[in-house]
Amino acid sequence: MRVLIVTSGSTGDVAPYTGLGARLRDAGHDVTLASHEPFRELVDLPFVALPGDLRQILPRARGQDGTGSGTGPRALLRLLRIARPLVAELGDGIVRAVEQTGAEAVLLSTVVAPLGYQVAEAAGLPWAGVFLQPVFPTGDFGPVLVGGRSLGRTGNRLTGRFLESAAHPLYAGPVRDLRRRLGLPRRGMAALQRAQQHRWPTFHGFSPSVVPRPADWPASQEVVGYWWPERPRGWSPPAEVERFLAAGPPPVFVGFGSMAPGHGERLAVPVLAAVRAAGVRAVVQAGWSGLRVEDGPDVLSVGALPHDWLFPRMAAVVHHCGAGTTAAGLRAGVPAVGVPVLADQPFWARRLHELGVAPPPVPLSKLTADRLARALRSVTAEPRYAARAAAVAARLADEDGTARIAQWLEKQRLEKQRPPS
Repeated sequence: MRVLIVTSGSTGDVAPYTGLGARLRDAGHDVTLASHEPFRELVDLPFVALPGDLRQILPRARGQDGTGSGTGPRALLRLLRIARPLVAELGDGIVRAVEQTGAEAVLLSTVVAPLGYQVAEAAGLPWAGVFLQPVFPTGDFGPVLVGGRSLGRTGNRLTGRFLESAAHPLYAGPVRDLRRRLGLPRRGMAALQRAQQHRWPTFHGFSPSVVPRPADWPASQEVVGYWWPERPRGWSPPAEVERFLAAGPPPVFVGFGSMAPGHGERLAVPVLAAVRAAGVRAVVQAGWSGLRVEDGPDVLSVGALPHDWLFPRMAAVVHHCGAGTTAAGLRAGVPAVGVPVLADQPFWARRLHELGVAPPPVPLSKLTADRLARALRSVTAEPRYAARAAAVAARLADEDGTARIAQWLEKQRLEKQRPPS
């Protein structure tokens, strides 16, 4: 089948779908990935550019400057408000992607799903959600987009439903306009949600060993396992990185991905001080913040490197706990130090601690050299963290997050070929 995967966000919101797409391609499907232009070079699949760039939005989100919390309902509502221009552009981009590719099935990430549902409905195509976070309300934990802290089973469900409806204004105008242009009848967001959310399955790309599927989820919500990013074709490790790794014991990794854009210089001070105080070697990744430290015998600054190659060579990984980076660290079987900033990151940071692969998180708003140094000493000196990380990685190695989606697509292919009765 001609399969279109559509996603929007930062690198961590795109990379897992490169692996999902590659596995589906290997299974015989014609797969195209649609996302923002800056990610074209990341994708070894046919690519369609979507309008917008999250780097124009993230600097205005709460918590990015490290002076306050980026977690909680107020922070989420601000993020939804500043994301409106991006969401308003995405609908037409999805329409163009479907038309350009002649898609026969559409797979939609969390951010694009409410828009993609309308495009697929108008085109008469089967669709499925391919979500990286467990955003559907449950009593098992609090809403992940505000950190996931539990308010009790009833409180978790009620808060989850409230926040779900709070996102409706973000999509209501773009969805209304999109349905009008596509010739679809006008319907409110609540009615559309009831009609579309369970019509086709939503596949969640994380391991049930990391987040067990909530028992109170409806059958449409499935947890299938991780989708591992595809390494860029022809990639080889930089010589200076290989030399650094060979020159001493395994270092720790420090990187904050797409977080704190423009604040790298400020972050470099506590990071370097913590690394020296903990007595560890370190690989420091620039990311969107531009985090760089002065290179030396025990510290190396790097740009983008495939996590599946780098992380297994580390003694521990310090990161912002985005869904993709969290998954990469677990796959590598190395302990972690979580430095969450916003949205779902505190949820994943808490899960790492509950799994026993990380000490208590150090939120970016509370990051100091002393706190980070204590966490680094703990995670590198106490064998229990490495042992738990290895045990989790062994379980993940036995999972295939793509198999269920391939099965669903095969069912759609057979349905398409079946002659009308």
